[in-house]
Amino acid sequence: MRTCIAFALALLAASAVAQEHRPHGRRTFTTDTVMVHDPVMAFDGGVYHLFSTGDGLQHATSADRRTWTVHGEPVLGDIPAWTHDSVPGFRHHVWAPDVIRYRGRWWLAYSCSTFGKRTSAIGLASAGSLAVGTEWRDEGPLVCSREERDNWNAIDPAFIIDEEGQPWLTFGSFWGGIQLVRLDSTMHVAAGEKPRTIARRKTTGRANPIEAPFIFRHGGYFYLFVSWDYCCRGMESTYCVAVGRSRSVAGPYLDRDGRDMLDGGGTLVIEGDKKEFEAAGHSAAYRFDGEDLFICHGYSIPMKGASILVQRQMEWTPDGWPVLREAE
Repeated sequence: MRTCIAFALALLAASAVAQEHRPHGRRTFTTDTVMVHDPVMAFDGGVYHLFSTGDGLQHATSADRRTWTVHGEPVLGDIPAWTHDSVPGFRHHVWAPDVIRYRGRWWLAYSCSTFGKRTSAIGLASAGSLAVGTEWRDEGPLVCSREERDNWNAIDPAFIIDEEGQPWLTFGSFWGGIQLVRLDSTMHVAAGEKPRTIARRKTTGRANPIEAPFIFRHGGYFYLFVSWDYCCRGMESTYCVAVGRSRSVAGPYLDRDGRDMLDGGGTLVIEGDKKEFEAAGHSAAYRFDGEDLFICHGYSIPMKGASILVQRQMEWTPDGWPVLREAE
């Protein structure tokens, strides 16, 4: 299944004006405190690349993950026209990206939506490099959701490659919960595949505060990190991160007490400490330089609820559960 692919391809074929150019008009600057929402990270050519929600997506780079250069030029200077037709009201504020290297190319998934709605789309782009100013090639939509059709929301994508080299996409926010679908070698939804639910808080209704999945492989397990409760409210945010694990990428994902994440299970990883952060969520995890790194955004109490990058070294208990080291 390539949800909404046929529509998008027909649209692109019918119109030569398939993109809207986004003049950035923003300055480039250096900082040790990066304001981000929904951060993901990659390492390419000796440089750490940090991508996050923003007008055309925000891009920051660093040699040491301490001092960051935030670039004025958006990642997606051209917003594909199909996004506006697929998601009424969406313009250029792109949410919650993910980036991965697969078969010698970088793949970028990104979210097109409007707040509180589930008519949404996950777009796909590709490039040979993560260098600043790279022109990303539009690969069309990955998956789309519709208010009247789907009980899940097509935002918050995250890629995972399984032990056999097979790519998958996990995504989802509220409503029916966290979804997983198998991809093909072109990083689109494989023929005949449909999203399956792998985690939720409640069985029905929008009041199902779970989103922002990320799957990380470690020690023979797949670890599913999700965000619970509410983001985007500054000092009123209640975000936190929970985890479960499975021997199979398709689940079931169980928490430390053996509860299935399909039934509301999850072991807490990080929450607001009420000193430095009011709340923290939308996480990702990586192995860099032989160490495991956990990142998310946190709502800073000293900065009156501003959303900033949180980085923590991730260690493991003897029975294989992640524990975050305190910031140095």
